[in-house]
Amino acid sequence: MRALLQRVTGAEVRVDGELLGQCGPGLMILVCAMQGDTDENALKLAARIAKLRIFEDEAGKMNRSVRDIGGSALVISQFTLAADTTRGNRPGFSAAARPEEGRVLYEGFAAALAAEGIPTETGRFGADMKVSLTNDGPVTIWIEA
Repeated sequence: MRALLQRVTGAEVRVDGELLGQCGPGLMILVCAMQGDTDENALKLAARIAKLRIFEDEAGKMNRSVRDIGGSALVISQFTLAADTTRGNRPGFSAAARPEEGRVLYEGFAAALAAEGIPTETGRFGADMKVSLTNDGPVTIWIEA
């Protein structure tokens, strides 16, 4: 699985104007299930993210995790993280998991992150979502499991 983490002061997701999820301060996480990913990948990714020290401590060093700061997470499905841009001008997405598999892994990842003690909200898998956020830092991290 692939994820793009953004440290945020706040984030929200809407579908057709309806607020579906929000977080902050904490992490806005775009997540993509890839071909061959399993439940184990989702659990491993959630555990790594819960412990990833990308929040500042009292000395201004990135030494605290989202769990350490009592933060929350907004998890958004994002199959375009699987984009292959090596040829031509139009990205290919064949490396992404099939939608039915991707949904299960996305939901499993969000549940695993919540089980790690991180209050977690989500968007709607496969929907045309409008995401807004205030990136803190800015800090943006790419991670795979």
